[in-house]
Amino acid sequence: MTSRSDTSSRPFAKAACTSFVLIALCVSSSLAAADEVETFYRGKNIDMIVGFTPGGGYDLYARLVAQHIGEKIPGKPRLVTRNMAGAGSRTAAGYMANVAAKDGTVLATVSQSLPLEQALGSQLAFDVTKFIYIGNPVQENNATVVWAASKVMSIQDARNRDVTLGSTGDDPSSQYPKVMNALLGTRFKIISGYRGSTEINLAMERGEVDGRGSSSVTEWKSVRAAWLRENRIRVLVQVGLKKAAFLPDVPLLLDLAANEADRALIRLLSATIAIGRPIFTTPGVPAERTAALRKAFSDTIRDPEFLAAAARQGFDLEPVSGEELQKIVGEMIASPADARSRLKSILGDAK
Repeated sequence: MTSRSDTSSRPFAKAACTSFVLIALCVSSSLAAADEVETFYRGKNIDMIVGFTPGGGYDLYARLVAQHIGEKIPGKPRLVTRNMAGAGSRTAAGYMANVAAKDGTVLATVSQSLPLEQALGSQLAFDVTKFIYIGNPVQENNATVVWAASKVMSIQDARNRDVTLGSTGDDPSSQYPKVMNALLGTRFKIISGYRGSTEINLAMERGEVDGRGSSSVTEWKSVRAAWLRENRIRVLVQVGLKKAAFLPDVPLLLDLAANEADRALIRLLSATIAIGRPIFTTPGVPAERTAALRKAFSDTIRDPEFLAAAARQGFDLEPVSGEELQKIVGEMIASPADARSRLKSILGDAK
């Protein structure tokens, strides 16, 4: 009996031993990967590339994240923010795809509209689905605004007179006016070629243009709060899936749709809001470094010091994880062909 009992228990003992060895190997492998990441980043700089000029929403959110995320990355690298404006941030995106080191030492933020542009067939020098998304600190509505001196009080006024809007190029600053002209009968005239929001703001002040085709509502709430208080700007419409809490009387573009077909088109356009201020790295970054960067972002946006810094600057935070951002971008590229076709016809041929 004893002999048979000992013999029958051997497979279980062997299985238990094997399980223990596998667990030990997994733990050892995880520790080795963590050590590799920490060793790699120790003493290094990470560039944070901003596809616009200083002072706008993309720049401000990127700098806020850059000031804090380094402490959360193994090895505690130093973040260095660099502005690389041009072509509605396509210059920066092209740099990330074709020039920047593919090792996790370069992060970037570019226009939230680039995935939509690719979905609509734009000939880009990069593939947005190949970027590795780290996270987005905020889902914030965009807005079309005019300078008070323009005398334009509402969207109805923009149906009755020409209104010039400054734009950085083929991004929301030109897309929103084009869609409103096509669906709402507005008479927006797009003035392209500005390098960033700071330059368009100056153009409004000087009377070169009546307003801006697109700007984040957070920018007006935080950076230019005095302009709102003093009624120096007027928000005509906001773009998103729900109204910003501090702009309850400003209509959503989605609510101005005349029919369900128009509403479906505007919803596709508005989906870019979820992409927000995307932070990503280059294609080809090793999986363990990608995981470390995504965890660092997740830890940063919950850190009390980061939250306090955001509050001091009046920044709203509604983060999206890197994994979810990767999914959203992929779904936009694969969205229904009929909706993409109609929106493309309104925005014009891909450039």
